[in-house]
Amino acid sequence: MKSLAGYTDRISVAPGERIAFKVSAENGATSYKASLVRLFSTDDHPDGPGLGERPVRAPFDGRHPARRQAIPMGSCVTVLRSPKLEKLRSVTLAAVIWPTTPRRGRQAILGGWSGGRGIALEIDEIGAASLRIDGNVFSTGKPLLVREWYRVAASYDHKTGIVEVIQEHLVAYPRIDDAGGLRVAGPIGRSPAPRGTFSIGANAGTPFAQHFNGKIGRPRVAKRVLTPAEAMATLAYRVPKELRSAMLAAWDFALDTPSQRIVDTTANKLDGATINLPARGMKGHAWTGRVHDWRAAPDEYDAIHFHDDDVYDAGWSTDFEYMVPLDLPSGVYAAKLEGGADPEHVVFFVRPPRGRATADVCYLAATATYMAYANFRVMNRSWEYEAFQGALLQIGPEDLFLNDHPDYGDSLYGSHSDGSGVCYSSRLRPIVNMRPHTPLWAFSGDNTLLAWMDALGYRADTLTDEDLDAEGVDLIAAYKVVVTGCHPEYWSLPMWDAMQAYLDRSGCLMYLGGNGFYWRVAYHPTLPGVIEVRRAEDGTRAWAAEPGEYYMSFTGEYGGLWRRQDRTPNQLVGVGMTAQGFDCGSYYRRAKASFDPRVAFIFEGIGADELIGNFGTAGGGAAGQELDRYDRALGSPPHALVVATSEEHTDNMLLVNEDFRGTYLALGGTENKLVRADMTFFETPAGGAVFSTGSISWIASLPNAAFDNNVARITRNVLDRFLDPTPFR
Repeated sequence: MKSLAGYTDRISVAPGERIAFKVSAENGATSYKASLVRLFSTDDHPDGPGLGERPVRAPFDGRHPARRQAIPMGSCVTVLRSPKLEKLRSVTLAAVIWPTTPRRGRQAILGGWSGGRGIALEIDEIGAASLRIDGNVFSTGKPLLVREWYRVAASYDHKTGIVEVIQEHLVAYPRIDDAGGLRVAGPIGRSPAPRGTFSIGANAGTPFAQHFNGKIGRPRVAKRVLTPAEAMATLAYRVPKELRSAMLAAWDFALDTPSQRIVDTTANKLDGATINLPARGMKGHAWTGRVHDWRAAPDEYDAIHFHDDDVYDAGWSTDFEYMVPLDLPSGVYAAKLEGGADPEHVVFFVRPPRGRATADVCYLAATATYMAYANFRVMNRSWEYEAFQGALLQIGPEDLFLNDHPDYGDSLYGSHSDGSGVCYSSRLRPIVNMRPHTPLWAFSGDNTLLAWMDALGYRADTLTDEDLDAEGVDLIAAYKVVVTGCHPEYWSLPMWDAMQAYLDRSGCLMYLGGNGFYWRVAYHPTLPGVIEVRRAEDGTRAWAAEPGEYYMSFTGEYGGLWRRQDRTPNQLVGVGMTAQGFDCGSYYRRAKASFDPRVAFIFEGIGADELIGNFGTAGGGAAGQELDRYDRALGSPPHALVVATSEEHTDNMLLVNEDFRGTYLALGGTENKLVRADMTFFETPAGGAVFSTGSISWIASLPNAAFDNNVARITRNVLDRFLDPTPFR
């Protein structure tokens, strides 16, 4: 069982640069041993190459003291302490809310509460709007409905002690008693001045507590008692002119949406900041459906969705740092931590010196995809996962560890505790499945490619797609060949443009995977190490975004499938996602086009009737897990050659739902001709070329017979020809 966990402040580092390691001992260890290793293979399959790690001397080698470092979960907004807030006596608090777990106990909407004192507008233990003043709670006694909009307000008169609480539904349902108010005598002379940090969506503390689940919009603070009608009037998008002098703060969540900044529209400028990245670009109670882009209608997108399990930056202290030597070769590395249980590998990527290539081949690590799957928990939580896999559930050590550590956050496949999908994922926390001995459709599968390259003596620089997003085509322009891993699923617009520009400049691309270039993501423009996805109206997906919430908050780009934005994977690499199934793999058979002289180099040493890849560590075949097909209707180049196609897939290999046309009853591998992997090749106008295998499992078949097999032979044939400086015609 894991006892140590860690992460780094950066995922990619160049020689001469420093990287920081943050470590936590989760099971009482008092010390641990740290060492540096270079990783070549991370697969523990009995027929695979095994764990391939080579020790590298580093200044941090040796024992280090251990300590547990916590991860504070839950999002909120904080406002710095202000004399204007601390001088409050009589006050009115108001907001528009959309609660998603109102019966889960006390949840703060807005206020200042710390050390058992202060004032806060909250949801109480029965799910009703309430005002808390020090030890006193005043509730409407009317439980709020789940996922319904309400206007809520509360006031306190310092001189008379009168407390008033109001909750007003925006939609009334017959026989549902969910609106009402309370007006009672409360404590006279109490100071309602917020204690400590004024916050929205949680109560201040170390850590924050009473996190709100759901959306909050238009939070307001008035420096006097407002009548119920006045309090509700302040919840207009712009506070009415006659009430502006009464306002201490009126925050507009629609402003500066891509940032962490929360803007107060009053002259007091009590601006705030988000903590743990609550979801922004969210539709508010005034959404009409006429506009879907949050930039075009700020008054309709002025809500933030808070969650009690949001995580962005774990915020751990640094345990040790490493200055990368100038002569350290580019590759995949890890700080190996050993402390009485299974070792922890804190993985990072060493790129070549900035501005210089040290090899002709670039291996492009799919770090956006690793982040998307970070701490993947679906198999632990879904009752239908075994049917989806077509096999009994296998729980690994990382799954057990994540069960015990919800604070490590979820993947972009998970749902928050209130059922909404996780749309942000960060690498500033331990990613326990970006490690050796984890499933073959992501990090471990990709490293089998590095083991193959090492065994055959190929040199390759390692770069990440995060580097590509930041630096564009200049990052890869000097390389003759770019090679992907098995599953580069998540791609941003800068990454896409850079790869297209590389191909337009005569570059050669080997796409050795499946389900690539599928979901559009965005990196945050200023915050490091976080990506966003909006799972829009189509796609094979674990959750769907709410209607009207398809535009990404980081960049304003429309989210969802690249295929739905007329940038299909087929256009870029010849093939695109067509099916998925995880019970077993299959093989390829050569197609007629494989005998075309244009592709003779691919099949040197391969028999005409030879089955290709009827073996492998991922389901026993090179065509498996997720498959891509050639399709002219989806933009596959007309001059591309389909040189091999997979066969004999089971009915657990299912057509993707974006290909449902009309009423489809034939969805499985024995029934539908679209369920297949197509191996393709095509030349680019500038003399480059693209080779695609169309299967996640291709790389997992490389190690068979000590890398002496037809999958390895084809891969080597292509790489050797792509390294040849002779242009393709």
